[in-house]
Amino acid sequence: MFVDRIKVFAQAGSGGRGASSFRREKFVPKGGPDGGDGGRGGDVILHADSHVDNLSNLFYEPIIKAKNGGHGMGKKMHGRAAVPKVVKVPIGTIVYAFREEDPVPKNKTPNADDVIVDLAAEEQEFVLCQGGKGGKGNVHFKNSRNRAPREYTDGDEGELGHFLLELRTMADAGLVGYPNAGKSTLLRKVSAARPKVASYPFTTLHPIVGVVEFGGYKRATIADIPGLIEGAHLNIGLGHDFLRHITRTRLLLFVVDVAGSEGRSPVEDLQQLRKEIDLYDARLSTRPWFIVANKMDLPEAEENLKAVRQRFGKIDIVTVSAAKDEGITELKKKLGHWLEEK
Repeated sequence: MFVDRIKVFAQAGSGGRGASSFRREKFVPKGGPDGGDGGRGGDVILHADSHVDNLSNLFYEPIIKAKNGGHGMGKKMHGRAAVPKVVKVPIGTIVYAFREEDPVPKNKTPNADDVIVDLAAEEQEFVLCQGGKGGKGNVHFKNSRNRAPREYTDGDEGELGHFLLELRTMADAGLVGYPNAGKSTLLRKVSAARPKVASYPFTTLHPIVGVVEFGGYKRATIADIPGLIEGAHLNIGLGHDFLRHITRTRLLLFVVDVAGSEGRSPVEDLQQLRKEIDLYDARLSTRPWFIVANKMDLPEAEENLKAVRQRFGKIDIVTVSAAKDEGITELKKKLGHWLEEK
């Protein structure tokens, strides 16, 4: 199961109660107060881990609670501090403040003003809820007038709240295109990723990231974004669920069925894809982009390629046939060059 957006409830541990105790030992009359302090409650910590690729672990555990601190004891012994509750999340997870009564938004991206943290770096940690401080034992309340205090304080309650966690895929490049344009097949050829491939549309239902190896121990990550359709910016189909995953990529590779095997025009496909991206987020229109003309082994590909070159003459175009494993080496060289430039 792939989960890239989920609502959770988090609660840090409360601090332990301070102790009300008096020293009682042989030959030590009137030993006085010796109640220790309570231990600190456990924090709830989010940890960005490169070995986690989605939020499915929180689907089965949407309530995150840390343990309470230990109570204070006699002989001025402090209670044990609780161990933090560490939750591993994928790199690229954004945390939003949320209200209990609000449903998980389906048709829009949450308000950017509600962003609490963006876990965009590997091993980055964030304390989502802080544990409460431990209470004070009665040893703190003794003075010249009150030599046998029985007062103590309870520990502070830990922080709690409802939060929305949203994953946005982190990759150097993103493959964008209509269903059945050959994005998944292309990713299989340039990396070791193994996305599902079939002769029907929407075989890819969630982003898949592969690693492309270059010479000189260099590498890059490339994401296969599920196929977009017209009206994706209005969340038609799974528009927003797909579009938000390209906001992190450094450059965009528009994979087009240049043979028109689905009965569509490659030029119109590219124009519509560019329009959908611009309407979703105008900043994406300024991002570097290139064209991967796929299915060059099919009839009418050469003729349609001329039309694409005429319409997008200033954009670099790489011709490939992912199914026949043709042009893949050239594509990898170009990708390495584009990433160095950008």
